[in-house]
Amino acid sequence: MKQLKFLLLASVVMLFVTPVDALLLQPKMINVHGTSYKVHVPQGYILEVLTTDIDRPRMLTFHPDGSLFAGSRSGNVYRLAPPYGTVETLKSRFRYPHSVAFRGEQIYIASEEGLYQGQYSSADSLRIHGLKKVIELPIGGHSSRTVKIGPDQRIYVSLGISGNCSNEYLGPSYAMQNKRGGMMVLNESGTPQWETYSSGLRNPVGFDWSPYDGELYASNNGPDHWGFEQPPEQFAHLTKGSFHGMPWYQYDGAQVKRDNCISRMPPRDLNEVKIPVTTFPARNAPMAVAFVPMSGEVNEQQNEFSGNALVALHGSWATQSAGNKASRRPPKIVMVRFNKGKPSAVEDVLTGFQLNDGSRWARPVGVAVGPDGAIYMSSDGVPSALFRLRRM
Repeated sequence: MKQLKFLLLASVVMLFVTPVDALLLQPKMINVHGTSYKVHVPQGYILEVLTTDIDRPRMLTFHPDGSLFAGSRSGNVYRLAPPYGTVETLKSRFRYPHSVAFRGEQIYIASEEGLYQGQYSSADSLRIHGLKKVIELPIGGHSSRTVKIGPDQRIYVSLGISGNCSNEYLGPSYAMQNKRGGMMVLNESGTPQWETYSSGLRNPVGFDWSPYDGELYASNNGPDHWGFEQPPEQFAHLTKGSFHGMPWYQYDGAQVKRDNCISRMPPRDLNEVKIPVTTFPARNAPMAVAFVPMSGEVNEQQNEFSGNALVALHGSWATQSAGNKASRRPPKIVMVRFNKGKPSAVEDVLTGFQLNDGSRWARPVGVAVGPDGAIYMSSDGVPSALFRLRRM
């Protein structure tokens, strides 16, 4: 009966019909570092390069003053003031400052080894005053740490387990270094402590809250040891206490199965696993998630993106045939379309970053909606760059 329940749930989740108003993509040329490439963008839009003077940017965040901030693999946090063509580097350096968030006059930086806090002012835009490490994070493995401020003004941080089958879990019986694999929220009453929000996520790099109802959704990278077609990557609905199974259980697109790669007994039962609301093909490496704000009234059909979730797919590093780069999953931006607050379809938004021979000229990581309504994207490939998708 349990397996039947999962099959029925899966059939409902995956029975997506392409909407009548699906995005129509058209080819456009773009020049990056003196080379022209063909990219496919939504009709009526243009993709432009803002800058390539940036080193391996990752997650993107807008400050209330309109400035754009980018974490990076380089150890730097970058700031770009409108019109976002000039890159400035904050004075402080970190081990791997993957993401930045703001709450009032406070800046929060999630680096691999910990969450940092300081005072930030637009009047002194390259300095962080009173910088301190608020709380440590386990290092190694999947080393990206994403921080965001929730609608409840609490601090949320996501982090993955260190490998495919690592015995790591956000549970009280696990040591600090092994408390990984999900979403945490910071308890700031007294000495700061991490509280578990959702667990069983192998690598939830991106997350955001739906503007429709404030519900939390996250991308989740599946493991590599099931081959090139399984299991699919996930777009998951996170709720307080939800358990998403990994590494003990895998969702194959139809049902949840026990993964025998880890021998330790699962911390929770199979029937407690919350299946994803939709999936992406395996080996796509989903990164940032950014919901586009509603336009005007609560009506997600007012424009092409309003009320829907944009997801950056980094593209696979593995190939089906040794040395055949052309078999890799191509990087792109997709949109999870929501209908009355529920996911209903996945559509391509930006494609063409991978050439026929498998080489790439961009690899999307960060996605953010700017105060101008345009969509901003970071690429940590070669060359590193920031892009903007806007109406023509």
